[in-house]
Amino acid sequence: MTTGLMLFALFFGAGNLIFPPVLGASAGQHLGLVMTGFFLTGVLLPLVSLIAVSTSGEGVLGLANRVGKGFGMVMPAAVYLAIGPFYAVPRVATVSYELATKPVLELLGVSGGHLTLAVHALAFFSLTVYLAFTPSKLADRVGHYLTPALLVLITVLCAAVLLRGHTVSRDPVEPFATSPLTTGLTRGYFTMDVLGAIVFGLVVIAAVREQGFVGTRQTTRATSGAAAISAVLLSLVYGGLALVGARVQGEPSDGTALLRAASAMSLGSTGTLVFAAIVLLACLTTAVGLMAAWAGYGVSKVPALSFERHVVLGTVVAFALANLGLDLILRIVSPVTLLLYPITIALVAVTILDTLAPGHLRLTYKGATATAAVLGAVSSLADIGVSAPSELLARTGLWNDATGWILPTLLVTAACLAVDVCAGRWSTPASDDSGVTEQVEQAISGQD
Repeated sequence: MTTGLMLFALFFGAGNLIFPPVLGASAGQHLGLVMTGFFLTGVLLPLVSLIAVSTSGEGVLGLANRVGKGFGMVMPAAVYLAIGPFYAVPRVATVSYELATKPVLELLGVSGGHLTLAVHALAFFSLTVYLAFTPSKLADRVGHYLTPALLVLITVLCAAVLLRGHTVSRDPVEPFATSPLTTGLTRGYFTMDVLGAIVFGLVVIAAVREQGFVGTRQTTRATSGAAAISAVLLSLVYGGLALVGARVQGEPSDGTALLRAASAMSLGSTGTLVFAAIVLLACLTTAVGLMAAWAGYGVSKVPALSFERHVVLGTVVAFALANLGLDLILRIVSPVTLLLYPITIALVAVTILDTLAPGHLRLTYKGATATAAVLGAVSSLADIGVSAPSELLARTGLWNDATGWILPTLLVTAACLAVDVCAGRWSTPASDDSGVTEQVEQAISGQD
């Protein structure tokens, strides 16, 4: 239970707070279909990815090595950097300033600026470092205290709005009107929680072992149970926040404005403080989990530095980037995430297929990830203004920069799987890539 509560908090960052109200305000009468799609890719896919990684016995480092040694070095490094000090951690710090600290300062009559952002970032990261220094205790600290506080605040906000407000009559906006299910699917995909899932796996393993679960079978059952608890909580919170969005006047595409309006409408000036507390807790718990995962990876690659020093160094980098501002961070890293996300989903999908077999699907791993990488690169190039490859693919009528990679990757995966089965690779013994993963586990759990 405590690990499941911790896992919910690790996943539930500021972006997860903002997306559901937008869906509620934009979907109109199609809200049920939209939320079904969102649950599939925003809740089920990340948690299936977490279980696949944490129960594989290898973690993301070992899974990447199944594709090849070069891929096994580059892909995990890129994921850990993007999900850690180079993007996700400075992003949540900056988002928490924009959505929590800055509105409270305005309520007090204080104007925000670069100095207040720096002070906020310093306090935010100081607390992050303190909590991340002992990741084996994350389940106790986050699961026992921070997550219940976060859930209580969200419940207060949702209950206040649902009891006082009525559904606002809106027609669904595009693309929710014409393709509600697929739009919900893509909005869940945009949460980027699959990237978080593949790095949280070893943090969860360390947490359940600290709770007394030992052995592969017990660890697998505990991890799956924690994932199920997290999935239920995420679904309930997402559903409640979507209903909030449907009951508040405002621009449907602006989730922040919708939540601020909901807080003010239902709780008055106190609502600003409640909303600020929700954002701060959501961002802090996510930052702590990401920094602990990053430091565990750092120890496996540079063991001369202790876990604590990797936490501090990563935090210093994140602090510097956070002070650049949210807009610049998003512009720099957006193309990187468009490249990494398809590759990660493809790798996890083949890993799930591989659990049905006693060995690795060598060609399937290579074909799926290579196709996802090429098509992800097309989306990434389009994001920085190099649109010629994207425009060429768009002539087929089947391509878009968000989800166009999915169908070709599925077809290549199916073809490679057939070749692997026919060639007898289905029963090829797996190589032992667990050494580096054990180093990461030991670093996270505080073992020597």
